[in-house]
Amino acid sequence: MKDCIFCKIVKGDVAAYKLYEDDDIISFLDIFPIHPGHALVVPKKHSVDIFDTDEETMGKMMKVAKKLSPSVMKGTKANGINIGMNNRAAAGQEVLHAHVHIIPRYDDDGLKAWSKNLFKDDKHKKELYEAIKKEL
Repeated sequence: MKDCIFCKIVKGDVAAYKLYEDDDIISFLDIFPIHPGHALVVPKKHSVDIFDTDEETMGKMMKVAKKLSPSVMKGTKANGINIGMNNRAAAGQEVLHAHVHIIPRYDDDGLKAWSKNLFKDDKHKKELYEAIKKEL
């Protein structure tokens, strides 16, 4: 995609601090990091999100995220790591090219994961369970 910033990085048209690269995957530091050392793992072949990315590529992305996570954690002296993928605008996806985030985390860094909501009743829980199972 000619206007995709990640495709431009893959082609070498836009500079990036590359952490990893092979035939299928590239990883580089996020230009707008949550914390310094926040890295992205990106397939070289353009796909939009998890729904548009084939299983083999998703597996390669996660393999690279696993490989890089210890280095990101040690290099940033982080206490933990979040691995995540935002899919579609409602989930916070801003760049429409599939990518996985490796985010260094620190004790008391002020960031919160997501809030937790308990099911108020088993009927609602069962209805959602059945609706999801039906789609499998």
